[in-house]
Amino acid sequence: MDYLELTVTLQPRNPWAEILVAQLADAGYESFVDTANGVQAYAQVDQINLSNPVQGTFLEEGSEDCLSTWEVKHIEQQNWNAVWEADFEPVYVENYLAILAPFHERKSGYRHTIEILPKMSFGTGHHQTTWMMVKAMFELEKMPPTVLDMGTGTGILAILAEKLGASSITAIDIEPWSVENTIENAERNACSRIESSCGDVDLIQGKFDLILANINKNVLKAHLDSYAKSLNDNGVVLLSGFFQTDVDEIISCANQVGLKKNRILNKENWAAIELVKT
Repeated sequence: MDYLELTVTLQPRNPWAEILVAQLADAGYESFVDTANGVQAYAQVDQINLSNPVQGTFLEEGSEDCLSTWEVKHIEQQNWNAVWEADFEPVYVENYLAILAPFHERKSGYRHTIEILPKMSFGTGHHQTTWMMVKAMFELEKMPPTVLDMGTGTGILAILAEKLGASSITAIDIEPWSVENTIENAERNACSRIESSCGDVDLIQGKFDLILANINKNVLKAHLDSYAKSLNDNGVVLLSGFFQTDVDEIISCANQVGLKKNRILNKENWAAIELVKT
């Protein structure tokens, strides 16, 4: 699948960048990168109105309070690897985890190291949401035995779950290349307990002790009932991919399917929630 890269400059940048990302997320964009002058957003080309890629945002009509410019770039599938490799820097999550590419120098002082070759998949650990998911996983009292990683991307969270002691991990993604990338990265990290599949929540079978989902807000809301039905009693769901301003809405939806908030993590306006099935 080809991607659309939307690059926006904003003056002033704040608070308009946060407002714009929220609007773009509702419009179908799925990944965002903060820049010094604005925001870059990425979406699958078939999810966006190509004749008006900023539809539903304040960019569509303009704003008297914010000077903005934007441009769109079509990123072909075969070029996505080069995009990631050009920008991929090491990621360090406190003293818990180092996320490196094969060409990075290894450093000591971290409880675990994961080596990935991102290829075309999102989820390299650079984004605040992945960072919080990693932190939350390390801070669980104990890694549960059975884990579901929805929207696995590069497979980082599935790989970490095995390294932290999970005995069986199911990794699912709607994109075939993400599944392939997860398989490759699992092998790269000597993981043997991860089963990767291409599809959506309809592929979920059995029950799990921990469900990981770092996806956008609208997908999470649609999936919450499936997560709750697939979770063992006292099981945990870790969610991210949304803003602090979305937390109350997510918690309200979770409560309706029997999932209760345990704690909230925040990082640079993004949030993660730990839910428990009671």
